Amino acid sequence: MRRPFRAALVGVVATLVLFGAADLIARAFGPQAAPLLALGQTIIPLTPTEVVKPVIELFGTNDKLFLILSTGFAAMVLGGLIGWLASHRLRPATVLLFVAGLVPLLVILIRPESNVIDIIPTLIGLVLGMAVFRVLMSSGTSPNEIGTAPAAPRKFPAAAIPAGSSTPGESSSDSSEKPATSPSRRRFFVITGIIGAAGAAAVAAGQTVASLTLDAGAAVAKLVLPTPAKKAPPIPASAHPDVKGLVPFVTDPKDFYRIDTALAPPVIDPQEWSLRIHGMVESEVTLTMDDLLDLPLEEHHITLTCVSNPVGGDLVGNATWLGYPVRELLRRANPNKDADMVLSHSIDGFSASTPIEALTDGRDSLLAVGMNGSPLPPEHGFPARLVVPGLYGFVSATKWVTELEVTRFDEKTAYWTDRGWDAKAPILVASRVEVPKPLAKVPAGDLVVGGTAWAQQSGIERVDVKLDDGDWTSAELGDEVNIDTWRQWKTGFSDVDAGLHTVTVRAIDQDGNVQTPERRKSIPNSATGHHHIQFSVE
Repeated sequence: MRRPFRAALVGVVATLVLFGAADLIARAFGPQAAPLLALGQTIIPLTPTEVVKPVIELFGTNDKLFLILSTGFAAMVLGGLIGWLASHRLRPATVLLFVAGLVPLLVILIRPESNVIDIIPTLIGLVLGMAVFRVLMSSGTSPNEIGTAPAAPRKFPAAAIPAGSSTPGESSSDSSEKPATSPSRRRFFVITGIIGAAGAAAVAAGQTVASLTLDAGAAVAKLVLPTPAKKAPPIPASAHPDVKGLVPFVTDPKDFYRIDTALAPPVIDPQEWSLRIHGMVESEVTLTMDDLLDLPLEEHHITLTCVSNPVGGDLVGNATWLGYPVRELLRRANPNKDADMVLSHSIDGFSASTPIEALTDGRDSLLAVGMNGSPLPPEHGFPARLVVPGLYGFVSATKWVTELEVTRFDEKTAYWTDRGWDAKAPILVASRVEVPKPLAKVPAGDLVVGGTAWAQQSGIERVDVKLDDGDWTSAELGDEVNIDTWRQWKTGFSDVDAGLHTVTVRAIDQDGNVQTPERRKSIPNSATGHHHIQFSVE
């Protein structure tokens, strides 16, 4: 019988070699050939909502890294269990490891963006992993691999042994003394460690890590944006109150939140991209990137919000978007009067259900190609995405968009609505405290408080703030840029005593809706409640 611990270690190392070699070789093929990415991308739509929501709340924009690490860890655990089985039944365990290695290969085959040649990296990884498994199992886990067992002592007649002498081959020292670790055992652990480290290094240098930190500069550089036919008005300095620690009025793309279903941003050549408008329309329309860039593009300042944003969270951002009004594109297709929804499709399989009136009622809904004066970054939808004011992103802000399907809510459903979220999802009035930070220590005396509020398509009318259990105080608002952007605010409290204190905020929109204090979770349509933070004065 083989030693279970070392056999399990061999299983883990063989798994690292399989994925490491495959991931490294996939650099020559593309993200679609990376087994870890393929497995993770397949797991995403199968994951129950009860699991997805807390992961997003806990890890935010790092949810994809968490999924990849979890997938890799689960694979190593499975490899370890197969290795443990090999310590009892080598042949069935070997067959099981081979079958398990076929799973990512099959997953790659069935993905729509993959070709048959994309299985080559995983096939090579599987062969190498199996070879490592067999070699280490045969040389490192059997009872004889721990060095040569000592020869049995020779038997001598008792009369031939002088009194007080030891039997030949028997130490006169304490027989319970343990022998030193054999060179063969040390060699096994050294070799296994080196191979495992090589597999881990290959994963770190492979396609998965490269995709998660993708710099698709070459693809972005192919897209030259035209001068907007309609430029967004300048943002006045008075829109951003002078409070140290307040977030910028315009969010840098690297700080803009990212929540989507793609483990790695798709690499799309803008010259190969197209948008198809079809479904309940009189005339199908297909638009290429050249067609889109030839249109009179418009710039608009618009704030986007994620439905998963917790109270006071940072899954909200404000940017200047460049694009073409979706209503004009739909006018070309001439939707049927019975249609009430546009189901937008992404190249990665995601879909969003947008009420058709939100795309045709005059608001600045865009098929966007630019963000803050540059082409869209890959992680924010390059080369084209939807930007729709007044709706949470999961029903409106489809990235890497390739289709607009005109249909009905009672006939089609979308990715997140199938998982329990609202089908239409209008944005609710919300606000947060940004200064002081939670648990901050501030000096005694006058206290400066600042933050941001938003109510897209309504606009912010007033922001109220209170210290501890005191009365609500109206904050000073930064100038409004438009009703579709957030509005920043500040206020102050004099002579705040030392000790623990709490600041709470609420917002009121221009329709008179007061932000509710009722706490609820984000499903089906956004978390609610007043944001409050605790800090100490010293």
